[in-house]
Amino acid sequence: MLAAAAVCPAPPLLVPEVAAGAAPELDPLRAACSDAVGVLAAARPERLLVVGPADRDGRGPHPQGSAGSFRGYGVDVEVRLGAGDSAPGMPDLPPSFAVAAWLLARAHWDASPVEGLGIGAPLAADRCAETGRQVAAGAERVALLIMGDGSACRSLKAPGYLDERAAGFDAEAARALAAADTAALLALDEELAHEVQAAGRPVWQVLAGAGERAGLEGRLLYDDAPYGVGYFVATWS
Repeated sequence: MLAAAAVCPAPPLLVPEVAAGAAPELDPLRAACSDAVGVLAAARPERLLVVGPADRDGRGPHPQGSAGSFRGYGVDVEVRLGAGDSAPGMPDLPPSFAVAAWLLARAHWDASPVEGLGIGAPLAADRCAETGRQVAAGAERVALLIMGDGSACRSLKAPGYLDERAAGFDAEAARALAAADTAALLALDEELAHEVQAAGRPVWQVLAGAGERAGLEGRLLYDDAPYGVGYFVATWS
């Protein structure tokens, strides 16, 4: 059963060493993410599963202890998913999981074991929902940390340039997350999500499947697009 969930964005700029001189600009976002992780800890889960978008090599499970870094962004910051050591030959964490690992380390997470599940961008809504249902059935009290951005087309300087449809897509996603509206999340248009480069669509739909019968209430802690990318922080508890 899903006991609690937190939704956070996954920009590496959340890590101050990566953001460098621009780090203070995202302090409100970091604070919201910290509050969201605190809600997960307060739920006293038996298991925490981080769910994030991943390319082909990063799809599937990521065991506790999996390691990652931000060297690809020019800083020597290493992270690990929960406690424990990574097994030899284990691939590095995908970027969204490295950010999640950083958030959990910052919160000194020790409330439960931590694992990860990488979701591919093309995964259809019905399969995302089924994945969520299976996740929720995996333990009596499961918590989810959902890592995913909204549209990357919110302004002329956004990574995907400006798409006039992006703001409306993000507004509906934010409303659904705030209301813990699982049906609305599952109804998000997959093709539109792809066109406006909303990387969070499949992982939000995994959350929707997990939360269908959990009876949780939602709260939106952050909703902005500081770099032309929609960033949301929400909690379900």
